[in-house]
Amino acid sequence: MEKKREFGKIKRIVVKVGTTVLLSPRVEQIDPERLHTVTSQIAALGKQKIEVILVSSGAIPCGMQALGLKARPTSLPEAQAVAAIGQAKLMKLYDDDLRQKGILTSQVLLTQDDLRDRKRCWNARNTLLSLLRLGALPIVNENDTVATEEICLGDNDRLSSLVAWMIGADLLVILSDVDGLYADFRTKEGKLLDSVERIDAAIERLASDRAKQTSRGGMKTKIQAAKIATAAGIPVVITNGRKEGTLLKVVSGESVGTLFLPRTGRLGSRKGWIAFSSRPKGKVRVDQGAKEALLERGKSLLPSGILGTDEVFSAGEIISIVDEKSIEFARGLINYSSGEVEKIRGLKSDRIAEVLGYKRYDEVIHRDNMVIL
Repeated sequence: MEKKREFGKIKRIVVKVGTTVLLSPRVEQIDPERLHTVTSQIAALGKQKIEVILVSSGAIPCGMQALGLKARPTSLPEAQAVAAIGQAKLMKLYDDDLRQKGILTSQVLLTQDDLRDRKRCWNARNTLLSLLRLGALPIVNENDTVATEEICLGDNDRLSSLVAWMIGADLLVILSDVDGLYADFRTKEGKLLDSVERIDAAIERLASDRAKQTSRGGMKTKIQAAKIATAAGIPVVITNGRKEGTLLKVVSGESVGTLFLPRTGRLGSRKGWIAFSSRPKGKVRVDQGAKEALLERGKSLLPSGILGTDEVFSAGEIISIVDEKSIEFARGLINYSSGEVEKIRGLKSDRIAEVLGYKRYDEVIHRDNMVIL
């Protein structure tokens, strides 16, 4: 008998649709029939009173098709222009299809800056929740047209996990063109993993860096997305969206794809923002004693346990806390700049004012502004 998965009572899910799920099997362009297969399942979930937020790739191939391009643009301005053309085409495909099912669509475009600023992040969250209350299906994509390297989210896999965290989803489903995560992704004989309890270095090594002309993601980005969502207490399923009825099977508990189990409990809004909203601006390296104090005794980070810094950052920015082997294990809002930290590292807190001529806080990072990863 097929094993059933227990998700509890699912009320709200985020569905990420990869470009390859929507592509025609014959040519590298969006296939309306494949898109229809996805939207029909979303409509069926709506009839079950399940709220859905759709994160959809596909703007670039839509733009390439409209322009008659065979290869993805390599320069940022050209890629942004193609995305601008393609996003309108993609939304029209979704809107035309979903309107026939009686579903109102809405477009939400986000950049890293929208999540980096806590006020803007929560405004985006409230907009998404308001759209759900109004009965509209939010279709989310990265705002490729204005995104630069500094504000680029990177891929829609990561974006889907951040959206799932923001709106408190019960489940994240990543639809791809593969069945899930394999024990050996590089061979056809590799064993499909039914579930993953913890995403560690061994699991991350299973990911492939495979990428196609019309898409940015691969299994590596999906694993990173699962890492974010599960840390926020949200289960994740990576599965094959090109197979018939996959999304409905996942929600009904059928054992399809690979299930990534969530951590116990959910992070509060502030700590979730610290952990997920922005890429850290720099790193602080700590000794083993400081690491144990943070992990095992719930202490704040003091200057005495700091070995050094990497990169330049300012006070009030989010930084990574890494151990002596440069492995990240925490993030936090730092009270001092990188230059200040270099001056006070290794010292006791009562010497901060003596060395700097002032003291903002005893702690370099207070426990309340820190998240253990």
